[in-house]
Amino acid sequence: MSIIKAYTLPHPPLAIPDVGRGREKEISKTLAAMDEAAAGIAKLKPETIIFITPHCTVYSDYFHLSPGSEAYGDLSGFGVRNVRIDTKYDRELIDEISRIAEFNDIPAGTQGERDAKLDHGVTVPMWFINRHYTDYLSVRVSQSGMAPSEHYLLGRAIAKAVEIKGRRTVIIASSDLSHKLSEEGPYGFAPEGPEFDALFTAALDSGDFLSMLQIPDKLRDRAAECGYNSLMILAGCFDKQDISSELMSYEGPFGVGYAVASFTPVGDNDKRNILEQYVELALKASEEKQNTEDGHQKLARQSLEHVITTGEKLPVPNGLPDELAIKQAGVFVSIHKNGRLRGCIGTIAPTTENIAKEIIQNAVSAGLSDTRFTPVTAEELPYLVYKVDVLSAPEPITDSGQLDVKRYGVIVTSGGKRGLLLPNLDGVDTVEDQISIAKQKAGISGNSPVNLERFEVIRHG
Repeated sequence: MSIIKAYTLPHPPLAIPDVGRGREKEISKTLAAMDEAAAGIAKLKPETIIFITPHCTVYSDYFHLSPGSEAYGDLSGFGVRNVRIDTKYDRELIDEISRIAEFNDIPAGTQGERDAKLDHGVTVPMWFINRHYTDYLSVRVSQSGMAPSEHYLLGRAIAKAVEIKGRRTVIIASSDLSHKLSEEGPYGFAPEGPEFDALFTAALDSGDFLSMLQIPDKLRDRAAECGYNSLMILAGCFDKQDISSELMSYEGPFGVGYAVASFTPVGDNDKRNILEQYVELALKASEEKQNTEDGHQKLARQSLEHVITTGEKLPVPNGLPDELAIKQAGVFVSIHKNGRLRGCIGTIAPTTENIAKEIIQNAVSAGLSDTRFTPVTAEELPYLVYKVDVLSAPEPITDSGQLDVKRYGVIVTSGGKRGLLLPNLDGVDTVEDQISIAKQKAGISGNSPVNLERFEVIRHG
């Protein structure tokens, strides 16, 4: 047997009457759709239900599968102590997913559990399902901080493991959509909230997983969603399969988008190789950007490619313009892959004899020495996009009122600690945010006074 059905289900605790205390009536469409989904699952009688949640143990570079034989969850964190959910885990399937993932170099397994208790991303959908059907084992899978494409690959591994173990399985992608649909919502309003939800629900209804993969990170971040990568794992479970999909309901009366959708496999289709199509489009997009690179960006690219392919540092090319060959400045090089940051390293003030050497040095460091990321590999090089920021000399300022997040970067100093934030960054909309993030980067306490400097940049890319 294999995966017979999948659903995306939201996880608002107030959907459960003991928590909602009447407010659950305001999401009546969601409740009806979740109940319909649960009844449908009962008719299918799956042996195992796999729950993919954004609220379990999450690592930046690892997919966590809950270990052990059983677990329980409750809603005590939401003021209710008389609701308890118990489940038994499908240990054989968990082990097989881990084995398939390891074989395919996907970082996933049962290590590093921080809290064995079921999170509300699981307990809320499970509460609805258990009203209709309880004769199943479960698997709990967490999201990670890795790219959506990596989540898709995990979905592939899950589907293979299910097939090998012969489990009759249903997938539940636990996911709320934007949390910024209205001023009354938990994070206020952002126009990207409704925009994200419109794009995502259209893709849910049509089963267009390729469109889902192409939703920009910037839009997702500004929409403050929490379930996108749950859907990416679900999508990977149906790799090279035709599906029948239905958006069963959508509403967002509390400023948070709640969608219920179903997915049914209807047959194999090798042409529905969503990830390969996505990679091909990403490669085409990066090639187009390479064709428009200026000299600064091209030098950054050549620097990293040269050291990765030859093991040697790139010599400064002959015939460079004076801007690169003579002038000195601090330089930041940032590298992006498929719209996501892949590395960023820079110097506040010049450390070499010219901007060209500064770029060569910092491009290599951004690709190989940014401790937030694994080193760039040769296979990734064709997909990388480079940006180069050349900094003006910093000037001291006496007041934050002399800053402008669009025009000026900021340097904060306290004792021996110094932090920098570039100007005009996505998601940094106020001077207060700019200073706060710069302090965090430097390891300076939020309440500590700091000396301020500002600088401008010439941005290439």
